[in-house]
Amino acid sequence: MSAFRLGLTGSIGMGKSTTAALFAEAGVPVWDADAAVHRLYAKGGAAVAAVAEICPTAHLAGAIDRGALRAWIAAEPGALARLEAVVHPLVAADRAGFVADATADLVVLDIPLLFEKGSEGEMEATLLVTAPAAVQRARVMARPGMTEAQFALILARQMPDAEKRARATHIVETLSLAQTRAYVEALIAHLRSHHA
Repeated sequence: MSAFRLGLTGSIGMGKSTTAALFAEAGVPVWDADAAVHRLYAKGGAAVAAVAEICPTAHLAGAIDRGALRAWIAAEPGALARLEAVVHPLVAADRAGFVADATADLVVLDIPLLFEKGSEGEMEATLLVTAPAAVQRARVMARPGMTEAQFALILARQMPDAEKRARATHIVETLSLAQTRAYVEALIAHLRSHHA
């Protein structure tokens, strides 16, 4: 029997990484989309040659320089779409490999742009990590080097939280670590009992 796929998502500053770590702590295998991209861009990674072909300036010492990639995306209209066309199939293959190799009954797939990219159809259920807007802003602005302009740009790329709430199967508000941990443990038990 294949593992139950729970898609984990949430906008920047909502507590998604912390929530993913709580699932891992509870023994649930977690696949991280951002970590997969890092692997693909690292020396010997599956995306290096293809990305270097469309953006030669990002090719550095056999790996992809993310800073150079960001500069190219900012400077050239259509660059992001070209990059995504190359990288998304490789990320999807990495995710499929993780799910196929999983021996657990439940896996968490941590995908920041889950709803934006329409990937929720590949999940049995979704969990949205959220927090009030003021809490989100305070968390994000506390990050080193973050500016109001960067924050606005990130928010513009992400679907509004209210829309994500309407689409999610499950929702956790991350106001305290203890409350979030209790929710995660209860959700794991719920999913296991209903999908055994």
